[in-house]
Amino acid sequence: MAGPSGIIAAGAPGFITTRSQALAADTERYVLQGGGTVVLALAAGESVELQLKDGGQSVELAALATDGRDALAALGLTANVQPFGIEQALSGQSEDAQRVRAGLARRGLTIANARAALIFGDDAPAGSREQFTATQAITLIMGAPARQMLVWEQTPASDVTVLVRRNQLRQPGVFRAPEPLAQPRLDLTIDIASAISFEVHEGEYIQILDVAGRQCSDFLGFRRRALDRGLLRGLDATTTRTMTGQAYPKPGLYAKFFDEDRTALVEVVHDTVGRHDTFNLACTPRYYEDMGYFGHANCSENLNAALEPYGIASHRGWPAINFFFNTNVDAHNAIWFDEPWSRPGDYVLLRALDELVCGASACPCDIDAANGWLLTPIQVRVYAADAFFKRSIGYRMTPDSPPQSTRETGFHPRTCALTRSFAEYRNFWLPTSYAGHGAMAEYWACREKAAIMDISPLRKMEIIGPDAEVFLQKVMPRDIRKLAPGQVVYTPICYEHGGMVDDGTLFRLGQDNFRWIGGDDASLLWLREKAAQSGLHVYLRAATEQIHNVALQGPASRDILREIIWTAPGQTSLAELGWFRFTIGRIGGYDGIPVMISRTGYTGELGFEIFCHPDHAPAAWDAITTAGAPHGLTPLGLDALDMLRIECGLIFGGYEFDSTTDPFEAGIGFAVPARKEDDYIGKDALAKRRAHPVRTLVGLAVAGNETPAHGDPVFIGRAEVGRITSATRSPFLKQTIALARVDITASALETALEIGRLDGQQKRLAAKVCRFPFYDPEKTRVRG
Repeated sequence: MAGPSGIIAAGAPGFITTRSQALAADTERYVLQGGGTVVLALAAGESVELQLKDGGQSVELAALATDGRDALAALGLTANVQPFGIEQALSGQSEDAQRVRAGLARRGLTIANARAALIFGDDAPAGSREQFTATQAITLIMGAPARQMLVWEQTPASDVTVLVRRNQLRQPGVFRAPEPLAQPRLDLTIDIASAISFEVHEGEYIQILDVAGRQCSDFLGFRRRALDRGLLRGLDATTTRTMTGQAYPKPGLYAKFFDEDRTALVEVVHDTVGRHDTFNLACTPRYYEDMGYFGHANCSENLNAALEPYGIASHRGWPAINFFFNTNVDAHNAIWFDEPWSRPGDYVLLRALDELVCGASACPCDIDAANGWLLTPIQVRVYAADAFFKRSIGYRMTPDSPPQSTRETGFHPRTCALTRSFAEYRNFWLPTSYAGHGAMAEYWACREKAAIMDISPLRKMEIIGPDAEVFLQKVMPRDIRKLAPGQVVYTPICYEHGGMVDDGTLFRLGQDNFRWIGGDDASLLWLREKAAQSGLHVYLRAATEQIHNVALQGPASRDILREIIWTAPGQTSLAELGWFRFTIGRIGGYDGIPVMISRTGYTGELGFEIFCHPDHAPAAWDAITTAGAPHGLTPLGLDALDMLRIECGLIFGGYEFDSTTDPFEAGIGFAVPARKEDDYIGKDALAKRRAHPVRTLVGLAVAGNETPAHGDPVFIGRAEVGRITSATRSPFLKQTIALARVDITASALETALEIGRLDGQQKRLAAKVCRFPFYDPEKTRVRG
């Protein structure tokens, strides 16, 4: 049954039906990040509701009237604190601080003399709510105070959901654009079914913003200096694909877009959606005529009219970047489309790499799903070249949750000085390899000496309370009652049908204190959901933003740490630290950097993970790398890590497992004890799967030097019996190896198989099933 918002009410939380919205028509949603700040305007009669996601988070509210005077009374509040949290957040260089400073400046306001009301507190449970209604027009400034959490504490700052209910409903013809990212030089509205033209200078930023959601916008850009010489040099899809090494069109955006002279015109700085059309024409008269809609407005003709003042000749169809247009390419390379993914306020931010004349439209297509069947405006804003924007890709934990921008880890100030090769990984930027080293040198450093790698994106969740052990015993296959303080256990977590949610490690910090470290947000969402359903006294708080970590791996790793780690007499010393154990210590002595050190890793070598607060990360990196220099310590990126983990038979989410794969099929059946007495989620399904296996993970030795790809089919004759999950060319074994999930009948050692390339039939790679892990199968090195 669907509720008023169109959300499915039972059995599918967070899933969206056709043209449904997550929020009521009069409601806007913002996220007040832990340690961050938000500013917004309220008219008389409008209300704001604050919701605690994890609990235990206080919120500062300050309100100013249009003349700058304190206006907390308009919310029925009395000031009781100095807004230290807001002031601390605004003193930083984060993008939300920039937006709030710009928002206050636009209104001629300052918080210099403001006081605040403190809402909630350390004992406020998850789901706590407070709502306030304004009796006059005010500017509301909110802050979520955060202090530097010690790594052995379990009190991270958490996000607060802010819901604003407006007097004016969102309806056709009435739209409210969100706050600008900074002070705009141009702020232009593209009315429904129209187009505009505008000029930008080199280095300026262009924001194309979907005001109401699910509305496409065609974008054109031309070199101004070429136009002045009578030449038309605009964005060219074929040149862009060639320059960026893309063989085929695909949904999404390239990092840069080029003209036919191979000159870069724009680069993408922010993308909150990730689903766009970069290879088709803007809609044309012919499209509507062929559908029987003669004389229908279209983007190509609208752009022709908008660009005419610049002497740009008309085109029957403009090749454009069609932002928010949801195209896909099927298995036969045919293009299809559906409703856009964009939500109200989603945007793309571009940086002009030349002097440009631009055109942009609000697409008029209302005869199919291209704009979700309803037409709304597009907002265009241009910001000065000296504005501060970090590169990011939008990421949503659920289909209709607010987007998060790609973040930098606490170690980024050090890693970015060593390489420019970064990839987006789990909503963080991580190095793929390091200049002056390269993946092969980094690999051998880990195998023979030592390597350090930033692994901060791993998701952390604090699980505390008198029923924490009971809760974890009910949701994890491992026997948590056997876990002692100071011990770590590797475990999957599974859905009721036995498919995997995630894998990760569980740390026991105390009798009622645990920390989950997983690979994906899916595990955090799932744990929250199960805790809410359990009725137990257990409290969960996400801590990914408060705890960042590096892996120090390799034969020399213990010798390096021995030089810098101090542990208190009551703690396990580094020399005593066993495999899958952790200890608390400091880098540099009694007053040094607080850290947690675990004997864990993802390389198959002796190794450790060092956890600290992000503010301490640069100093921790410096101390480790300084101590490691005489031992040949080398920074290591994702490319080398992939070779290391495949050699050791270590699995990776989205490759060796997903929700259709059980732990036995993923090769980690050892992590599902057969004799755990207590019931847990998925226990019955896993027992049946253990007794009646259909598929299993095997190692393959592949003939020749060609490396298969994830998803390549595996054959016996013409019968497909499995799929490649991961593959690499092993430096240690000097041959190509692969992990594959195959039918149980094809899993015996020495079984001859073939890996399909091209269409799977015209080209085959010979392979045979072999023992894995391929490297150190007895794990003598990692246990050393």
